[in-house]
Amino acid sequence: MGQLKEADFLRWGNTKRVTGLRKQDHDGLWESLKNHNFDDFWRIASKIFPTTTPLSPNASPNPNGTSTFASPPPTALSLPPNSSTLSPSRPPSTDPSGPPVADRDGAYTVRSVPVRIYLPDGPVLQDLVPPLVDESESRVVIPWVPLMTNDFVGAHTLRQYLRTHLPLLFPPPPSQPQAYALVQGVVCPGDAEMAWLGACMAGADGWVNVCIGLGRPPR
Repeated sequence: MGQLKEADFLRWGNTKRVTGLRKQDHDGLWESLKNHNFDDFWRIASKIFPTTTPLSPNASPNPNGTSTFASPPPTALSLPPNSSTLSPSRPPSTDPSGPPVADRDGAYTVRSVPVRIYLPDGPVLQDLVPPLVDESESRVVIPWVPLMTNDFVGAHTLRQYLRTHLPLLFPPPPSQPQAYALVQGVVCPGDAEMAWLGACMAGADGWVNVCIGLGRPPR
């Protein structure tokens, strides 16, 4: 539960989703894991994990141009001053003339995706991965910075993340990758979106565990 709380805080900026569970839900999570019962596990875990609402290109930023978060999470990120993102507003607008608003509980509006990278015979790297990037300049974007109208915001992919953090193993073209990524035992394509992985491929502890294998992926 400690790992789940940590992931919950890194993802949402608080642990309300975990601490708000009833005692029978806490017990149910543990019992479902012991009994390998996914249906019972997900009945409770779906209250904690983000939804898989797709990223909408027309999602509306916060109307006042400021973030709904009081402060950034406790991490030191070196980012350009004009980085931007969608604001996690909710509920979606009921005014048909107004633009749609991003789902507050959606995978693409989390503060960050909690990720651990397991290197062969090496240390475990723990990181916070922004779900979105400004594709016009390949900048990462964060939820407490206003969205700029001239920015093209896209989903942060596994390929982009690995090229940034493990450039020797995952160099840019025309060089070929020297390694591959496994998530939940599955060879993960480079265009997999980090937000989607956080919602659909995270472990029971809430973390996306990426195992790096050397050479070509198995077939």
